[in-house]
Amino acid sequence: MLARALEGGVRAIQLREKDLDTIEVFQLGERLLAGTRAAGAALIVNDRVDVAMALGADGVHLTRKSLPPREARALVGPDMLLGVSCHNLDDVREAVDGGVDFLVLGPIYATPSKASYGPPLTPEILRRARTICALPILAIGGIGPERVPEVMAAGADGVAAISAVLAAPDPALATRSLLEAVAHAKGVE
Repeated sequence: MLARALEGGVRAIQLREKDLDTIEVFQLGERLLAGTRAAGAALIVNDRVDVAMALGADGVHLTRKSLPPREARALVGPDMLLGVSCHNLDDVREAVDGGVDFLVLGPIYATPSKASYGPPLTPEILRRARTICALPILAIGGIGPERVPEVMAAGADGVAAISAVLAAPDPALATRSLLEAVAHAKGVE
């Protein structure tokens, strides 16, 4: 599935494996890194600053239970991408103050993978976040191509997707559809 998503033009893959031992995450990361590099996409490791650094990954994505952004930045240095998950405006402020490069904000709409984070935030959170944050904001949570115009108009710079790509019958086509919707919303064809 990931290979098909890369064929479709996905720009970044997040390695998010919470149930594997460190060595297993590292070995999976090695395999993924070869594929992402060949496709010109970034590999972002979820939560594991140590694994991201050992792999020479393109970035690390922090959760609300990870190291604080400022401490993670001190470890990874200025060249590794540093992102963080945000679920409210306080999280957005902390991300801005912590020196991250981008944030992922959601869930914007209802989605099974983000149900534990509470009710959907709606596109209104993007409008409010944009007033306090100049960093790139990726919207996540229940976003398919049909919802891209709304989240982009509300202030998102792009979208992050899980089931919209991985649960699709054709991940390459799903990826292309999302990328086309983002490009159209940005006025770039």
